[in-house]
Amino acid sequence: MAGGSKPLSRFWEWGRNIVCVGRNYAEHAAEMGSAPPAEPLLFLKPSSAYVRQGSPIVRPRYCRALQHEVELGVVLGRGARAVPRDAAMQLVAGYALCLDMTARDTQDECKRRGLPWTLAKGFATSCPVSDFVPKERIPDPHKLRIWLKVNGKLRQEGDTSAMIFSIPYLISYISHIFPLEEGDLILTGSPKGVGAVEAGDEIEAGIGDVVSVRFKVAQGTEPGSPKGV
Repeated sequence: MAGGSKPLSRFWEWGRNIVCVGRNYAEHAAEMGSAPPAEPLLFLKPSSAYVRQGSPIVRPRYCRALQHEVELGVVLGRGARAVPRDAAMQLVAGYALCLDMTARDTQDECKRRGLPWTLAKGFATSCPVSDFVPKERIPDPHKLRIWLKVNGKLRQEGDTSAMIFSIPYLISYISHIFPLEEGDLILTGSPKGVGAVEAGDEIEAGIGDVVSVRFKVAQGTEPGSPKGV
């Protein structure tokens, strides 16, 4: 429990940081047209990116190519700064199935212009999450099948053993950049097979048979769009 009244089973309601790791699977890096990174590629999502089953993933009006990326999420049970790698797993409280929804056309334009990825990665509903899975239910998070289907068709399937940077490496690395806090979520990267979704599509994804989620995709109706997008 955080602060005496905040259950980790509802981390999405009060956790502060969503730290994402890009290209942490070599085959995904290849499909994105890049070599595997020499060190973790990090970016952040705001906590307003969280969305839970029962609510839709909303494609922003400025996005014309929304893509899915299925990932294992690591939920921290306590915070730390500059934690050694051999102590990093002591911070883990559990896991969640997560999606890193990406406005790919916007990301490509941001890359072209040398801009941050916030518009592409940080929009509302860009981080769908499953129920919290206590760490006791997953003895080895580096031996998990993660998968994603769109309208019943398998799109992504990978094993966390293929991650370039392990979970303790990532926790230690991130904690040397800024303090990690109880309730923080780390998205550990996506296997190959990312692809587009349209309004009306249904996404189903899971961690083996441990936990799964379903989300509908909807088109955003908010007025206007960011200047220049």
